[in-house]
Amino acid sequence: MSTEPSSTTSTERYDVFVVENYEDGAGTEKSNWTRVGVAFPHKDENGLSVELRAIPVNGKLVIRRHEAKSKSIAS
Repeated sequence: MSTEPSSTTSTERYDVFVVENYEDGAGTEKSNWTRVGVAFPHKDENGLSVELRAIPVNGKLVIRRHEAKSKSIAS
């Protein structure tokens, strides 16, 4: 366990996705990412609590750090 101060904040979260690969009409491989839940780190940084809204058929999930969408500035 690290002795460094934790950078984890109570607002830190991870998005949980199901990723499905497919080929479009031109034969190009594409991916469809569907968010199915959210995960929050434990205070001791040794795990995550995961809340799912759906369960993937293939049993595979991708968990990525949440990135807030940037607000566009209207001119």
